[in-house]
Amino acid sequence: MNTETKNTKKNDEVWTLRLYVAGQTPKSVAAFANLKRICEEFLAGKYRIEVIDLLKNPQLAKGDQILAIPTLVRKLPEPVKKIIGDLSNTEKVLVGLDLRPAEA
Repeated sequence: MNTETKNTKKNDEVWTLRLYVAGQTPKSVAAFANLKRICEEFLAGKYRIEVIDLLKNPQLAKGDQILAIPTLVRKLPEPVKKIIGDLSNTEKVLVGLDLRPAEA
């Protein structure tokens, strides 16, 4: 597979993001709004967000080993990545999702 094909495949990949929250708390609402804004800016048309409310489905926390909320889990592309908090620090979120390299 040549480099061009690899890059095209990676660019066409749909990002699967799972946001764990507990009800409609201010932090949960902020986390979703921040995530949506970041996705629209950096992954427009190439992402899927699944919001999991642990008040309604607490058993789902075990699968992704959720210890704090809100927590964002990047399921695809692999490897799985996790970011805890309201996602208000765009730079940290971009680095955490591997959308931008960490500054030295």
